[in-house]
Amino acid sequence: MSADVVTRFAPSPTGFLHIGGARTALFNWLYARGNGGRFLLRIEDTDRARSTPEATDAILQGLSWLGLDHDGDIVSQFENAPRHAEVARDLLDAGKAYKCFATQEEITAFREAAKAEGRSTLYQSPWRDADPSTHPDAPYVIRIKAPQDGETVIRDRVQGDVTISNAQLDDMVLLRSDGTPVYMLAVVVDDHDMGVTHVIRGDDHLNNAARQMMIYEAMGWNVPVWAHIPLIHGPDGKKLSKRHGALGAQEYQAMGYPAAGMRNYLARLGWSHGDDEFFTDAQAREWFDLDGIRKSPAQFDLKKLENICGQHIAVAEDAALRQECEGYLAAAHLPALDDAQAAGLERAMYCLKERAKTLPELLEKAHFVLTSRPVAADEKALGALSPDACGLLAELTPHLQDASWNKETLEEVMNGFAAAHDTKFGKLAGPLRAALAGRTVTPSVFDMMLVLGRDETIARLTDAAA
Repeated sequence: MSADVVTRFAPSPTGFLHIGGARTALFNWLYARGNGGRFLLRIEDTDRARSTPEATDAILQGLSWLGLDHDGDIVSQFENAPRHAEVARDLLDAGKAYKCFATQEEITAFREAAKAEGRSTLYQSPWRDADPSTHPDAPYVIRIKAPQDGETVIRDRVQGDVTISNAQLDDMVLLRSDGTPVYMLAVVVDDHDMGVTHVIRGDDHLNNAARQMMIYEAMGWNVPVWAHIPLIHGPDGKKLSKRHGALGAQEYQAMGYPAAGMRNYLARLGWSHGDDEFFTDAQAREWFDLDGIRKSPAQFDLKKLENICGQHIAVAEDAALRQECEGYLAAAHLPALDDAQAAGLERAMYCLKERAKTLPELLEKAHFVLTSRPVAADEKALGALSPDACGLLAELTPHLQDASWNKETLEEVMNGFAAAHDTKFGKLAGPLRAALAGRTVTPSVFDMMLVLGRDETIARLTDAAA
């Protein structure tokens, strides 16, 4: 594949970055990055009543969290309106579009009559071939001259060849009577001017492709490669909606799913590479192709997402995972870690990453290193700190004072102490967990001691035994 591949993601800034939009952005990003091309970002902000800076920020933050970096400056569709209008007037001058003076009342009357007579309600303007000398001094729209016979074939890399009878295409309005361009025109002009070679988007846009092709062909521009991807459905097989849970990318960040896991899972929603479920970003960039995208809708499954995320947490670099935890806390509006907590968390990562499927689970396992003295014990932990248990902890502490602080030595000390008291280490583990973490479910006692260090470990045991 040449380095000329250019893809784009073009969201409307009317809300958050929908999880379906996030997957569309990911597919475009993977295809561009995997083919040495460029991934561009355009904000389709022509709907001034609904477009907000806050929504734009939410989209950018969602893309940033997912690590989907774009090339070049962000394009504002609204700012390109003069260029869109210029193209409409070029088509008018070339005789490929025309001025239509029909009023809304006339169009409505036409459609009602056509419906009553059983004819097509696609509007057929009497102004299409009118002599310009008959044009009134009145407001007009500019309509494109649609082909009136034959077929339009959308050659789609996902859906295959889709054939539409040109009798189904009307003379689409390009420029409204107030001089503003319509969305269909704006999209085509922007994609052409941005050099977009591959349009990868939801299959709810498939019918738009035939209408947009009219503009490409009228202007003599190259039609991009189309790839219309199926929508995401919920577990019940219906289009993903709020009833299925979170919809926005940032909601998933605030729920504690790691970005690498979300990228992996979204890539597998509607695309596959053999039977591979877990893969790295590098593998995804190398493997992703349009041929691997399925036609049928993908089903969003929270359990599969959690399993994939757990695998990514397990293999993540400790420093990167600590940073991701800090990002989660900020997104969830939870207290930030101080420097000591952040350093402790990173030290502890080696004994936290296994079997944690989300960042909140990981941080719960890390409670022992994030809390400070005096360690507050929960109800179950208090139950483990009986007077006899506290007596054992008081006796144990001197044995740790001069011990070498490594796992092998600590195991020897603990097992020797247990044997001297005619018990097994398992009997000591509960009180030790309670003293060190204030919990009964924790990483191994030895891992906690190594992470906390000699002084902090002895101090916590002394507190508990007091």
